Amino acid sequence: MGYTALYRKFRPLTFKEIVGQEHITQTLKNQILANRVGHAYLFNGSRGTGKTSAAKVLARAINCLNPKDGEPCNECEICKGAIAGSLTDIVEMDAASNNSVEDIRSIREEVNFLPTKAKYRVYIIDEVHMLSTGAFNALLKTLEEPPEHVKFILATTEPQKLPATILSRCQRFDFKRISNENIKKRLKIVCEESKIEITEEALNIIAILSEGAMRDALSILERCVQDGENNINEDKIKDLVGIPKITFVHSITESIINYDAEHALKDIDLVLEQGKDISNLLWEIIKYVKDILVYKTSEKLELYSQEEIQNIKKLSENVSKEKLIDLIYQLSQLENEIKWSTQKTIMFQAGIIKLCNKQVEISGKLEERVEKIEKYLKSGKANIVQTNNQINNQLNNNYVSTAYDSSIKKGANSSVVGTKVEENSNSQKANQVKKTTSKKFSTNSEEYWPEIVNDLKQSGKIVLYTNLMNTKAVEMNDMTVGIQFPNGMTAFGKTVLEKPENIREISNLVSIACGKEMQIKYITTPQEIPTRNVREDLQNLANESDIPFNVIE
Repeated sequence: MGYTALYRKFRPLTFKEIVGQEHITQTLKNQILANRVGHAYLFNGSRGTGKTSAAKVLARAINCLNPKDGEPCNECEICKGAIAGSLTDIVEMDAASNNSVEDIRSIREEVNFLPTKAKYRVYIIDEVHMLSTGAFNALLKTLEEPPEHVKFILATTEPQKLPATILSRCQRFDFKRISNENIKKRLKIVCEESKIEITEEALNIIAILSEGAMRDALSILERCVQDGENNINEDKIKDLVGIPKITFVHSITESIINYDAEHALKDIDLVLEQGKDISNLLWEIIKYVKDILVYKTSEKLELYSQEEIQNIKKLSENVSKEKLIDLIYQLSQLENEIKWSTQKTIMFQAGIIKLCNKQVEISGKLEERVEKIEKYLKSGKANIVQTNNQINNQLNNNYVSTAYDSSIKKGANSSVVGTKVEENSNSQKANQVKKTTSKKFSTNSEEYWPEIVNDLKQSGKIVLYTNLMNTKAVEMNDMTVGIQFPNGMTAFGKTVLEKPENIREISNLVSIACGKEMQIKYITTPQEIPTRNVREDLQNLANESDIPFNVIE
């Protein structure tokens, strides 16, 4: 006799053996006992949750010659024939490979014939969502009003792909994912009957890796005994599925938390040299960070030894919850980027280096300070118009707006004095503030405009800088500053500069330089520039025209 896979060898033969779906199996047993079996069922759920097994048990139970409490006896002629696959009255059909109209039409023709041995002719259609539109239409009438001796059991993992007309004709049962505890209980039974020795930690890992699918759990277990050894431990499973050891995962996570990129890269190289998969390594790191967060919140963890819990405790004491949450989000984003990349190793290493860069975290924390500054500015106490974009520009240049707050509170007529973000003492920060040049408010555009254009370059606004680098600023009136383009404005430059966000940003920079709120206007021709002494020009015009009037201020 040929070899039989574990998931086929230990397929449930009764409703009682179906794990984790008691809410379904009990209902089906009650229907059988009350003789109220429906004509069409739809079993829906993720892979390996028992849909096909339940369909086979139901098909035997309604045809069994000696049923017991709604369960098939598995001893009578009908049950044995169904288990062996020799009973023609129970038809199993794979819709993935038999999805045409002709396949369904053959069923329509067969249902008119009475069953040969059993009480009912049962059609089990697996992966029913794979049927074509024509096949669904051909099935509709038969599914709605089949002969009394015919039952349909449809199984699918994607019920949303089924037409509403099919769904409305079936009794729907949703199979949920099997819990880790139920998977472990079933695996223990399988190991006992198969004489396999397995540790509790190994059972935990298999249950987690199976993701609620019993078939996947049995497949992993089967891979572990293919080498002929029936002793299974945690390390053996991790080696087979490519999961790095917890010591490496802990070391890499610790390096990320401590901003030690060099140590993190060394550990990553060691893991990759062992042939481990990058996706598995990243998944383990995300899960480990999540477990640190859970321990920091509840001080409770499962699936870890006492030594591992102590290591997690030490890490949790040196990192905040906010940092852990941010790490989970960033690592998950890195996982999505790696998924579609052809250079997975490079992307992964670059992502870890980025996480180990403390400067990135510092910039993120300053967002809270930006919100405080914005609230203060909106309160009306400040005499300078400053927006979020402006503050972000300063922060991007590694400036902290501490001095900005203090200058506003004192009512000083000076603009923001930045202090570079350094990992130094408070005295070093104070010295850095003194070294930074203070910009005085000015009404002379020839003084402040070149500095504004240069600030755009320093803050990385290269597109704005290149379009403004040869321009001049002219005070048109007390509320407006004109920006003159001696060489004219290109079509591309006009598109860029006339964007509302760019106009707003340049206006804010000019407002800060002038010490009051100002508007800007782009000047592309000399005629648009107003004369500086309007009174004098009007008086000259009156004199030259010999018109008897005076210009009154």
